[in-house]
Amino acid sequence: MPAAERPRERLTRLGASSLSTIELLAILLGTGSGGRSALVLAHEVLASVDGSLRKLALGSVGSLTGIEGIGNARAVSVHAAIELGRRMSGEGKVEGVPMRSPKDVHAVFGPRLEDVPVEEFHVAILDAQFRLERDVTVTRGLLNTSLVHPREVFRQAIAERAAAIILIHNHPSGDPTPSREDEAVTEQLFLAGKLLDIPVQDHVIIGRGRYVSMMETGRLVAR
Repeated sequence: MPAAERPRERLTRLGASSLSTIELLAILLGTGSGGRSALVLAHEVLASVDGSLRKLALGSVGSLTGIEGIGNARAVSVHAAIELGRRMSGEGKVEGVPMRSPKDVHAVFGPRLEDVPVEEFHVAILDAQFRLERDVTVTRGLLNTSLVHPREVFRQAIAERAAAIILIHNHPSGDPTPSREDEAVTEQLFLAGKLLDIPVQDHVIIGRGRYVSMMETGRLVAR
């Protein structure tokens, strides 16, 4: 390939947006393997996920290393790049954003959490005008009442004198329907908030392209 047409040179000259997905992935992979160029290797990686970057993001590092020529270092680099893109999508949408409805919550947290391959539990700390002051990640992994302890959830809220909080977590399956464990966690934290005078305004569960609000569905009620 002429030097001027190589992905790195074209990116430098024309910008990243001018490159195809395969060319961008080839830059991440760096070099080819076994007589195959980086472009051919990138094509094989995308073919393994039916050309879907979303499927690539949902896969594991191990699923990539199963492709000949993709070692652990290359697989980690691909997943690191995906995570950087995910974090960038959430930048500039945090502090000062109003959180007056589940739709507001989903607008901020949906793009960041809908494709995360494990459950993450977040607490949105709100000021007196229901604006987001801070996003706190409480736990990453299986959600249950022992991991999501009121002490961890309310620690930052107390320190920052929060007027209220909103609970947010994702379902990696893509289906945001609340489980019994979700309802148990919600009830536990709702009661703790009443005792601490830091009300839990809602618990929003993020799925793929949709969400469920515990407030809207009537589940945010202490039994």
